[in-house]
Amino acid sequence: MTSRYEIIMYWSEEDAAFIAEVPELPGCMADGPTRQESLANIERVIDEWIETARSLGRTIPEPKGRLMYA
Repeated sequence: MTSRYEIIMYWSEEDAAFIAEVPELPGCMADGPTRQESLANIERVIDEWIETARSLGRTIPEPKGRLMYA
C-alpha cells in the first residue's frame, strides 16, 4: 500500500540514523541508516499501524496532506 500521509524525516545524532515520523498516526516512527531505508521502513510501519488499528476497531485518520504546522 502506498500511503498519502505526510512523513517528516530528520537525522538523529543520538541514534546515528535517519528518523521518519508520521504526525497523523500517533507513535508511527521508523529509522534507517540512509534516507532510502528510513523511507522504506516507515512505509512498512504505516501499513502495520493501519492494520493494527483496524484489528482493534480504532479510527484510522484520513491523510490530510501537507501539514502547515510541521
